[in-house]
Amino acid sequence: MTDAEWAVVRPLLPVPAWLRGQGGQPEAYCHRVMLDAIRYLVGNGIKWRAMPGDFPSWDRVYAFFRRWRDHGLVKEFHDRLRGRVRETLGRDAAPTAGVIDSQPVKADAVVGADSRGFDGGKLINGRKRHVVVDTLGLLLGVMVTAADTGDRIAAQILLGQVAGVHHRLELVWADGGYTGSLVEYGLATLALVLVIVKRSDDMRGFVVLPKRWIVERFFAHLMRTRRPVRDFERRTASAEAMVYWPMTLLMTRRLARPHPGRG
Repeated sequence: MTDAEWAVVRPLLPVPAWLRGQGGQPEAYCHRVMLDAIRYLVGNGIKWRAMPGDFPSWDRVYAFFRRWRDHGLVKEFHDRLRGRVRETLGRDAAPTAGVIDSQPVKADAVVGADSRGFDGGKLINGRKRHVVVDTLGLLLGVMVTAADTGDRIAAQILLGQVAGVHHRLELVWADGGYTGSLVEYGLATLALVLVIVKRSDDMRGFVVLPKRWIVERFFAHLMRTRRPVRDFERRTASAEAMVYWPMTLLMTRRLARPHPGRG
């Protein structure tokens, strides 16, 4: 992490309880060192035990990762960065529209049978990431399931979670896999308008579809970091955290640019 990134990150970090006078033992390592270690692991796709000697021992870094995962601190940190990026680009911090899609990913042998499945459409044995992003391609919510879980079933849960956090969200674009009762459910229960963007039958080859390209670009950004290319996590909570961490890396780099509104 560069000094410019750290200057952006430091005020947005969750404040430990011992700094707020609520008890607890002070942490032994600087947050910047721990963040750098996790960013290195996510970006280069290494094992926890292969953590370089320049960082704290792997078990201390994993304990930091686990604590942030279990207490929702990584999501809190991510959401603060997303709000800052949106405000820097002249948008309101609270989004009003989003795009939903899913991505099946192969699972490593450590993934148990209770959280893995076979996606017959993509012929992938593993898990599936269901995500909602805003119109800038920034993550609003993620849920990891077995790969054989239907998109509409997972979307019903995920949209409920996202709508419960982002109260101004009122419009969501989706592909043809989300047609059916989900459209009526979103309008009647969640007060969300679900717009289906379909690919017409006369299209040939690669065609950029309106709004759907935004979530596809999100998956492309995610795949540029090596750890999420394959699911190596035993728990789905860890797999979801491994989606938030690459996005924090992307957003800190954007905020540290001299002119973040360009490019």
